[in-house]
Amino acid sequence: MSIGTLPESPIPMLSSISACRAWRQDAFDQKKTVGLVPTMGALHDGHLSLVRRSLHENDLTVVSIFVNPAQFAPHEDLGTYPRTLPGDLEQLTRQQVTVSHDVRTPSAVFLPGIQDMYPSGIHQDVALQKGTFVEVKGYSHQMEGASRPHFFRGVATIVTKLFNVVQPTNAYFGQKDIQQALLLRRMCRDLLLPHPDPDHLHIIPTKRDPLDGLALSSRNAYLSAEERSVANTLYKALQAAESEWTAGKAKDASIRAAEDLAAGAVKEAVVRGIEMRLDYIEMNNANTFEVLDGQSQRQPVGGEPVVLSGAVWVGKTRLIDNIVLG
Repeated sequence: MSIGTLPESPIPMLSSISACRAWRQDAFDQKKTVGLVPTMGALHDGHLSLVRRSLHENDLTVVSIFVNPAQFAPHEDLGTYPRTLPGDLEQLTRQQVTVSHDVRTPSAVFLPGIQDMYPSGIHQDVALQKGTFVEVKGYSHQMEGASRPHFFRGVATIVTKLFNVVQPTNAYFGQKDIQQALLLRRMCRDLLLPHPDPDHLHIIPTKRDPLDGLALSSRNAYLSAEERSVANTLYKALQAAESEWTAGKAKDASIRAAEDLAAGAVKEAVVRGIEMRLDYIEMNNANTFEVLDGQSQRQPVGGEPVVLSGAVWVGKTRLIDNIVLG
């Protein structure tokens, strides 16, 4: 992406790795803290809540926008993923917080090209990929990884590259992608990364539609009006499981309550001509990602929280959500 093709914006745009590194070195020289919010664009208020958190906690905030080919399987929606850079930049210019009389706005947007981030090239088919990739063994096949087996390999690889270029003091991720965020925190620990260290990778609560609780997501833009009307089914199902779990029911009974609610909603949707199906609902240890025993009625030994998560297809759009228990 050349500078000439970029929309105008009052926020400095860094379209190369060398420009971003020069910007970061200047921040180092000034001893300023830097927050990073990694995104794939198509920004919504969930992303912007991460930006605002970073503005509160750092001298400077950089937002990266890069649609990462390595986390899309060949059959997934890389080509149609929403790309809304002018609107993204407009939203970012409106973000402002005041900290001790210091008015802070986003300091830079990092917009690398595919060749910058994958010098050896990149192919969506893992079997055809060449070069260096990052895999967090033992933590990528559960939960979302069961449905998208190479997704977290692509995520871990691109985030490692972003961390290497930006070297953030703090990084911010949303709870909606809870497995991704926890896996990346472990990656920082395992690779001994100083920028950020594991304690400075922050997981921010999911931002939801105030009317029906649907988790905000860039993929919500794919939904038709009819599909949008049933898109909060997964969240309702997770809430049903949470209610049973809180009441002392075993894991299997809690999951069954969620599946029953989802099944009823699917039947109603079909009657209305809306295609919908449940992908999965599961409970996992937040530390190990291991599936909880079906008869479990409490948190795992050691007190780690439980991640209650799921996915549902509404039309051709796959939506995910989660609730952290404990």
